[in-house]
Parts: sequence; C-alpha cells; structure tokens
Amino acid sequence: MPSYTISEINDILQGELIGTTAQSIEGPEELQKANSKQITFIGSSKYAKFWAESKACAAVVNEKIPIEPGADRAFIKVKNADLAMAKILELFNPPPPVFDTDIHPTAVIHKTAKIGENCKIGANCYVGKDVELGSGVVLYPNVCVFDETIIGNNTVVWSGTVIRERCIIGSHCIFHTNVSIGADGFGYRPSEDGRGLVKIPQIGNVIIGHYVEIGANSCVDRAKFSSTIVGDGCKIDNLVQIAHNSIMGRSCIMAGHSGLAGSVTLGDGVIIGGSASIKDHTTIHSGATVGAGSGVMNDVEAGKTVLGYPAQDARDMLKEWVAIRRLIKNQ
Repeated sequence: MPSYTISEINDILQGELIGTTAQSIEGPEELQKANSKQITFIGSSKYAKFWAESKACAAVVNEKIPIEPGADRAFIKVKNADLAMAKILELFNPPPPVFDTDIHPTAVIHKTAKIGENCKIGANCYVGKDVELGSGVVLYPNVCVFDETIIGNNTVVWSGTVIRERCIIGSHCIFHTNVSIGADGFGYRPSEDGRGLVKIPQIGNVIIGHYVEIGANSCVDRAKFSSTIVGDGCKIDNLVQIAHNSIMGRSCIMAGHSGLAGSVTLGDGVIIGGSASIKDHTTIHSGATVGAGSGVMNDVEAGKTVLGYPAQDARDMLKEWVAIRRLIKNQ
C-alpha cells in the first residue's frame, strides 16, 4: 500500500492546508474508526463533534465547517469533501484481480467472434457467434456474452453477468457481479380459452450507452420490440429492475431496490430513490427526483421532487404527514 505526506495529498486536492502533521498517510478511513496513520473526512457539521476523539492525523473538511485541526494534525479544506475524498480513494485503490493469461484456456469463444486488442477473458467465459468486443474489454470468470452482442472499448464485466443476444453495450461501462442484460421482458396475456397465460415474444434488445455502471444483481430486460435504452453516464445500484422498452436519459441515478415498469421514460439527470417504483408508461422529466419508497403513478414534471405513495409534490406530502400526525395526537 502506498503512503503520502499531507502536502502530497493537498497538491492533488488543491485545497487549503491548515495545521501540519509529519505522519505518513497510509490510507483513508471513517472518522471514528481511523488510526493515527490515516486520513478521514468531515463533510457535514454534524460530524465535526467526533473530530476531537478521532485518532486520524488528518481530515478533508468542507470549507464552511468552522472547526480547527488542533496540535500535530492537519485539515485540507475544500468546497466538496465527498468529491475530494473520491480522489483520495483513487490514490489508495488496490489493483484489480490479476489475469495470469489474457484469455483463459477454459473460455469458449465462437470462431466468428471479434476480440479487440488487450482484451482479457477469464475462466469459463462464453463468447457467442458474431460477438464483437472492443479493445481493452475485461470479462471476469463465468461471464456469458451471447450472439451478435457488441461491447465497446474498456468495458469491465464482473463474474456471473449474462449479456443476452443482440445487445449493444457502450465503452467504459462497469457491470458488477450477476448483472442480467437482455433477459425477456415480462409480457403475458390471458389465453383465449381463459385457462392460462400466453407469453408475448420479446424480440427487441438492450442498448446501453457509455460510462454506465450497473450494480450487482440488477436487471435490464430486452424490449418487446425496438430497444430498452440506458443513456450515457447512468449509475444504477444493486437489485434494480429496468423493464422492457423503458428509456433512461443521460446521467440518471437509480438507488437499490427501485424499479421501472414497462415503457417508462426518464429524462436526463433523473434521480430515483431506493425502493421507489415507477408505473408503466409514465414519464419522469429531466431533473426530477423521486423520493425513497415512493410509488409514481403519473408523469412527473421537470425538476420536481415527489414523495409518497402515490407520489405527489414532496412539500405537499410532508405537510399531509404532519397534519395526519397532529390528528392522531389530538384524538
């Protein structure tokens, strides 16, 4: 593990260095868990009270927090401690798992597949007919990429992920363990005799843009026809469901356990909180936010924040909750 002086770290962050420490910094850690060789961060004033008892030799601190480092300790004051700490985490980020050979002998690669330069394909991977992998693609062990799929440059696919046929994946994406891309959309109709359900064929595909990150065990289903689309720069948490024919704009965020039903449209920069559910055929316009646990039943205006079930304007929902609480107390 590398180590850095406080001055070397500040050269990277370009913050305001207050105080001093001669201690070499060997890594970052939470405020209350850090030892004397570690740097921590204080992003909110509510955590400032824990600094006195922390053993950390240094901290990255939001510049608006009125706190001093004390003797033999140092602060780097910055506009955004979270972003600054991300740079520090990059400094100490361990290297990824090592490939002893670029293409493992147990990988099965169809003779028609096109493999770009500097690709790495791990043990027991499957790469199907007419698949195209751009340069620098990494498939960790036990990844399946089915026929006619295209994956762009420098995309990383972690173990257990399955990418179904005819999907198009952009460059610099990250798919974490056990992601499912291109499974059949959930389409059924009652049979004519009323004795069962008829499966509706799902003949479309999934198109994923550049710099998209998808968390473990999340699913993006193929379209009934045309494409399910995830736009450039979207970040999707673990255990998220994106149903058939949904379209996500650029740089959307979906937190864990949230889900889009079929044919949902998100504009650019939409934020979906954890465990929120979005009804089929609704549109959430650019810049809108859906609070955690909410159920969206109707379209949401651009820039609006909604909350509750059914979701409505967040301020109105909070007022309603306060009014209900008062009624209960007065009974």
